[in-house]
Amino acid sequence: MAPAKRGILERLDAGEVVIGDGGFVFALEKRGYVKAGPWTPEAAAEHPEAVRQLHREFLRAGSNVMQTFTFYASDDKLENRGHTQRFTGQQINEAACDLAREVADEGDALVGGGVSQTPSYLSCKSEDDVKAIFKKQIDVYVQKNVDFLIAEYFEHVEEAEWAVQVLKSTGKPVAATMCIGPEGDLNGVGPGDCAVRLVKAGTDIVGINCHFDPETCVKTVKLMKEGVEKAGLKAHYMCQPLAYHTPDCNRQGFIDLPEFPFGLEPRILTRWDMHKYARDAYNAGIRYIGGCCGFEPYHIRAVSEELASERGFLPTGSEKHGSWGEGLLMHTKPWVRARARRDYWEKLKPASGRPFCPSMSAPDGWGVTKGHAYLMQQKEATSEEQLKVLDKAKKY
Repeated sequence: MAPAKRGILERLDAGEVVIGDGGFVFALEKRGYVKAGPWTPEAAAEHPEAVRQLHREFLRAGSNVMQTFTFYASDDKLENRGHTQRFTGQQINEAACDLAREVADEGDALVGGGVSQTPSYLSCKSEDDVKAIFKKQIDVYVQKNVDFLIAEYFEHVEEAEWAVQVLKSTGKPVAATMCIGPEGDLNGVGPGDCAVRLVKAGTDIVGINCHFDPETCVKTVKLMKEGVEKAGLKAHYMCQPLAYHTPDCNRQGFIDLPEFPFGLEPRILTRWDMHKYARDAYNAGIRYIGGCCGFEPYHIRAVSEELASERGFLPTGSEKHGSWGEGLLMHTKPWVRARARRDYWEKLKPASGRPFCPSMSAPDGWGVTKGHAYLMQQKEATSEEQLKVLDKAKKY
């Protein structure tokens, strides 16, 4: 019998680097398995082969965690705004757990079961109602015996606290990440205060995921770390940012960009940008380092390669890469061979190839959040009249 794997807290307590995976909903949307808009994970039940393959690619790239493909898999989200389902949230979550465990057992990886923010919270449902949604999801994770639990993608610290409290009741290690920047959550609670509240609620690992680029997310985790330490508390820290540059974003992050979600490709970080992200995160004291929307396996491979000396090994996927482009030494063209060096790629300023396009955008700035009429959710599909109201409200 193979020895039991060390848990997430054992690894972090030992000072090890834990590499997360990437953004499954965006990756699978590009591959034709997820619908943009609802961003729900029914592919775990509908097309398990696609989800399994993506897990394997992240494992090969160096990921230590196979996060269950359960983002937005609560029943209130699966049935929101006319989005009909052949599968229940329980069926999707069970399939996702099985897939993540299958691939994790092919390497030295752990399974993290996740819950995320709910339409019910935005519609001002009660604390008991929202917690019941989380409880229904984690019952599956407990049954499937995932290694730890993740509360991710929360715009309001109050809802994140509720999630952590429910997850902590299982006795399993808990990680909590908010999709906020340095300005704080959508009610103006700063990153340091958010982190303190989450640690007091019971999370073992606290940090940021999604909505912003690596530079912004690392900066925000630093603010969280400062807040936790000032409060005399202890925690581990994690960061799972976008793979898109977002210097022009406001408090809401990339969702406010006019390019979201179908025109973001010109903003994608290169693998060399990811080397910098990995080093910056490590130097900031972050030891759980992964990615969110836009992250593909080659991005995670770059993170793994940058931290190979700290981890003591290269990922399997580096067999087909080579450090800083050294594989280009075998190219037939001499000017391409000349690029097989670190200083070339570190100094490169990539061009977009799009004449007359601006370098940055003007984000939407509606400034609405929980309780606003525009955010009241419904099971019925969005009507033409509702679209007309939104069109009149939008500032073009």
